[in-house]
Amino acid sequence: MIDTKPELEIYADDVKCAHGASVGDLDETALFYLRARGIPDVEARRMLIEGFVREAVETIEQPAIREHLLRRLVGRLSQLEA
Repeated sequence: MIDTKPELEIYADDVKCAHGASVGDLDETALFYLRARGIPDVEARRMLIEGFVREAVETIEQPAIREHLLRRLVGRLSQLEA
């Protein structure tokens, strides 16, 4: 689960930006389910993270940007195994 709260305040000639985020752990039940089916821990974690992030990336309407980010996502997550 992730909750973000971007903020932008503009007063006369002073601009202030802030961004807050909170994150949680991966679902232990989902990890157990995957590991009980023979999927190694690192791969199970990668699968859950990819599924979570992919859901957000796939909402991007422009295909070129969406595909670029999906390729970057897969590339970065493959580094978890290293």
